[in-house]
Amino acid sequence: MDGANRRVLTLVVALVPIVAFGLLLSVVTVPFVGLGPGPTFNTLGDVEGKQVVDIRGTEVKPTSGNLNMTTVSQSDGLTLGQALRLWMSGNEQLVPRDLVYPPDKSKDDIDKENTTDFKQSEDSAEYAALGYLKYPKAVTVQNVTDPGPSAGKLKEGDAIDLVNDKPVATLDEFTAILKATKPGDQLGIDYRRKDGSLGTTTITLGKNPDRDYGFLGVGVLDAPWAPFTIDFNLANIGGPSAGLMFSLAVVDKLTTGDINGGKFVAGTGTITGDGKIGPIGGITHKMYAAKEAGATVFMVPSENCDEAVSAHDDGLQLIRVENLTGAIDALKTYSAGGEPPHC
Repeated sequence: MDGANRRVLTLVVALVPIVAFGLLLSVVTVPFVGLGPGPTFNTLGDVEGKQVVDIRGTEVKPTSGNLNMTTVSQSDGLTLGQALRLWMSGNEQLVPRDLVYPPDKSKDDIDKENTTDFKQSEDSAEYAALGYLKYPKAVTVQNVTDPGPSAGKLKEGDAIDLVNDKPVATLDEFTAILKATKPGDQLGIDYRRKDGSLGTTTITLGKNPDRDYGFLGVGVLDAPWAPFTIDFNLANIGGPSAGLMFSLAVVDKLTTGDINGGKFVAGTGTITGDGKIGPIGGITHKMYAAKEAGATVFMVPSENCDEAVSAHDDGLQLIRVENLTGAIDALKTYSAGGEPPHC
């Protein structure tokens, strides 16, 4: 073998592991999901031509500035090379895939759970805001089973006032009447609808294997009720952690003046129907996204404060929040030049 051929062979032998490693990086997938800063949305603004928080049937006050909800991006199906690039970026986090997608659940199961969680968080955001604004509670239809006895007769959001001409002001009073029925009985129900109209309907109760009494086919709860509709047009984007910012937007749109002082405020946090704010995941990613979007203030659930402070982000003022009333008071204090509760 002459010298030239020997050099070619040496080069080929040297390239084999490099090519193999390149294939390894681009083909082999890893059991990790990448988490990082996701998009932010101004809950006072619009997306794709629709108001993020769309209130219809009542006067909506003018607003200014931003109340941005924040998200965490997810990257699944990562190759080894993609995972290494995300890890080296410094803005991404790799977590075991089983923590995000439990192996005992199918993707359809997870999607259904997420959809349910999103809907419940939107309902809670509405109830928290209406409760803060002192709207009275009513026995409220949360969902209607379709097919079912009430399908086409009652609607989500209806307030039930009378059952067989008997007033029902609480869920307990409503349930007591229902438990005294049997399948085949008829109930006359007087209701108020979100468009302000009043209605009466007669419903023949069905059967349900889980109970002896009649099946009405609705889920109801005690909740603050108002004669107008509130829709949230970020389905499956905001998730439960958008609850706080959704509630703030509702309050801002239904009251005079800007609770954010016209400034760029962002934040995160789950919220219950009575206004309690809960912790979320990925707060450091959300803080980074908020700062990049232009926020100067970030609303932090109190249980996330230690993690938020650990990010050492001097570009954001971190306001600690525990409930909706406290969050609004803190924003008003900040807008007036005072010192709100800090992390």
